[in-house]
Amino acid sequence: MIRAVVFDVGECLVDETREYGTWADWLGVPRHTFAAMFGAVIAQGRDYRDTFQAFQPGFDLYAEREARAAAGKPEHFGEDDLYPDVRPMLAQLRADGLWLGIAGNQTVRAGGILRELFTQDVDLIGTSDDWGASKPDPLFFERVAEVVPFALSEILYVGDRVDNDLRPGAAAGMHTALVRRGPWATIQWHTAEAEKLPTFRVESLLELSPLIAEFNGTAR
Repeated sequence: MIRAVVFDVGECLVDETREYGTWADWLGVPRHTFAAMFGAVIAQGRDYRDTFQAFQPGFDLYAEREARAAAGKPEHFGEDDLYPDVRPMLAQLRADGLWLGIAGNQTVRAGGILRELFTQDVDLIGTSDDWGASKPDPLFFERVAEVVPFALSEILYVGDRVDNDLRPGAAAGMHTALVRRGPWATIQWHTAEAEKLPTFRVESLLELSPLIAEFNGTAR
């Protein structure tokens, strides 16, 4: 049975369109140009950070985050950046009696924002900076397993990326769900791995409650 559901952050709970737009502004690049390069990098299976290198060779993402903060333009997301299905989905899964967590590749600053947004909605919020391990490193999913009070086979990890979320999550022994939104899921959706690997494929997070209930009913 699935007893715990853990969510990725970017393009799963949070729409990052505005945030990546501010990165284009920071680089002095038209937003549509930045977005086009971002999509090309992802389609080629490269690290998304290569997008920044195309416009500014030697770009150091962590250093530039600090520079933005010092300039009064820190990375930020808030309630308005949440996908509209997030709040009702969390409420439904909580009503279903499931243990809920959020764990993704996020900075300490982002972790603080997540705690302000979701402390009353989930049982755990963890970030790669908290744990010293980033997806797709197996160590990240070991950290998830350590803090979730259920067996690996009872955990569902939900994300938007085959490479960062589904593949390592499944390798760790978890169930996985792919949500179709954001650039990665849009590009990867029709690949063989995206069609065969996840336990669930959803267009909206609101689909999770009935799918999990059906799965658990079958598992009994």
